[in-house]
Amino acid sequence: MYWSTILGFTTLVGAVPQFGGGGGLTMLRFGCAQVVIDRLDPLVNPGSIPSPHVHQIVGGNTFNASMTTGDVSTAASCTTCAFSEDFSNYWTANLYFKARNGTYKRVPQGGAAYQFNDNFSTQIAGGVLVYYVSAQPGKITAFKPGFRMLVGDAMARSRTGTKLKKQNCYRCYTGPNFGGDFAAPCADGTLDTEYLPKKQCAGGIRSNILFPTCWDGKNLDTPNHQDHVAYPTTGPADFLSLGGACPSTHPVRIPQLMYEVVWDTTKFNNPADWPTDGSQPFYFSTGDNTGYGQHGDYVFGWKGDSLQKAMDASGCMGAKCSTLANQAITNAKSCSVKPVVQEDHEGWLTELPGLSMPMA
Repeated sequence: MYWSTILGFTTLVGAVPQFGGGGGLTMLRFGCAQVVIDRLDPLVNPGSIPSPHVHQIVGGNTFNASMTTGDVSTAASCTTCAFSEDFSNYWTANLYFKARNGTYKRVPQGGAAYQFNDNFSTQIAGGVLVYYVSAQPGKITAFKPGFRMLVGDAMARSRTGTKLKKQNCYRCYTGPNFGGDFAAPCADGTLDTEYLPKKQCAGGIRSNILFPTCWDGKNLDTPNHQDHVAYPTTGPADFLSLGGACPSTHPVRIPQLMYEVVWDTTKFNNPADWPTDGSQPFYFSTGDNTGYGQHGDYVFGWKGDSLQKAMDASGCMGAKCSTLANQAITNAKSCSVKPVVQEDHEGWLTELPGLSMPMA
């Protein structure tokens, strides 16, 4: 995401009490290269080999079908993220293009826009850009070892109401080099949609997934991986905003976590390859071609109190923070996990892995 106005915005929020007053704002924005593509999901389908659909995973190398529910950071030996103390795992469903003959091709991912003198994130092709926002430094409680959560519903194909309006969205880039990327995600209905764009996007598609910002303060996880977290009483907060008060059942404010993925759909922009009825041809690995089923999984894995220190610091922006250590992109890309489910992730497929989808 481009941030041509971010410095002016942070000056504003630093002066407004709801953003922490004189404490300023901290926004970690950093890239994580891909650690593996696999049909595993230790959060929703622990121990299942394979799980129902394919995911792209970034972060620490402890990712596996039955990963620990304890402190992930103590078992990891490397991470694909820019901050070397972050052994968390972040994952989403993969996106595929469906050709007129009914075959599928995985859509590659691009790097992130160059911002905050961060070259690392521009080189994460195949990875995810991760954000942690502390809108009130000193009063935001970082996640604890063993913490997990899920946002979104993989089976959703429509949406009524506006609960996730500011939490799950897509931007259709208007040109190369992140064309049209000049505003925060999910806030402007003229720029972002809750469904996959229905036209060719000249610069590809950006997807954003935001997580709840209130915690019950007791449970590190719950059976559905969602009930221990909640939105403010006024609904989901805008990006970079504290939002309303947390509900009494979930009184603890946690960092605002967001994933950003750039899908390089440009090689599939030939109208002759799209369905004859003009409908959009992209499907998530869940079989969803609406986009409403976009979801994100998170397993916390920061070392010690490193994330808490960063959330308490004022003015950390981008992939640099005085309390955190960085690593080179070459080190990050040397970290990997061997795929467990042996499937083709690069060729043309007659059906989505795990799904018997009819060819049309």
